[in-house]
Order: sequence, then C-alpha cells, then structure tokens
Amino acid sequence: DHVVLVTEMVHTTRVVPLDGRSSLSDDIRLWSGDSRGHWEGDTLVVETANFRDERRWIPLGSAPAGTGSSANMTLVERFTRVDADTLEYEFTVTDPETWTAPWTAQQPMRRNDLTLFEYACHEGNHSMEGILAGARADDKAAAQVATQGSR
Repeated sequence: DHVVLVTEMVHTTRVVPLDGRSSLSDDIRLWSGDSRGHWEGDTLVVETANFRDERRWIPLGSAPAGTGSSANMTLVERFTRVDADTLEYEFTVTDPETWTAPWTAQQPMRRNDLTLFEYACHEGNHSMEGILAGARADDKAAAQVATQGSR
C-alpha cells in the first residue's frame, strides 16, 4: 500500500501512499512535497504538491541555473518498466508562476552493476580519495599478478 522512493542525493526518501487517501491540507508544506501514487496499467504514477516555499525545486540538469519553482508547483512522475533492465522515468512540472506551460522530460534508467558511492559532500571529505586509492592499488595488484602469470 506504499512505495518508497530513495534518492541518493542528500539521502532523500519519499514514502508514497498507494491506498487512495486524500492529500494533506494546503497549509502543510514539506521539503519533498506531499506525494500520492496510483497505478495506470503497468505504470506507477506519483503526483506531488505542497512543496515548501523555500524549496525552489528543479529537476537535476533540467533547467537553466537560477530558475526554480513556486509554492504552487505540482510534479507528476511516471515509472514504467520497459524490460527486465530498463525503467522509463517521465516527469511533468506544472507551475504557472514560473513556466508559461507545463513541461515534460523523460529518462530511461538502466540497471547496472556499478558501485553507487555515498553522497558525502562536506569539508574535509576524504572518502572518495581513499576509495580511488584503494581501487588503484587493487588494479596494480591485479596487473602484477597478470604479469607474473605470463612469465
């Protein structure tokens, strides 16, 4: 009766009810908005409103720098499984105070076996340096084994 959407950026987690409950009062504003979901065939549709005024939400890489949103913005996201390894993500932003018309973008999301590194942006963050140094040491050791094995 719920779907949980986790975004690695700043560890944002949204719990989306799928049980048809009504949205929160317009007086209640959340940083990630108030989301409600439902199924349209094989597509999960998530409708979100009630973003905080301070949020100034923009989808990553989808708007010019300095643009944002108003408190009346609504977001409709559609998640459709295309095949075993592909999820089609589509979102539509409606905000008459910011945009002259609603706009939509799509992004295929492919399953992969890559490592997802923690978002840890802070002064003195040495984790990425350590991760890369460890990976380089592993690569060097593997190359030495390969070289010794070929002699």
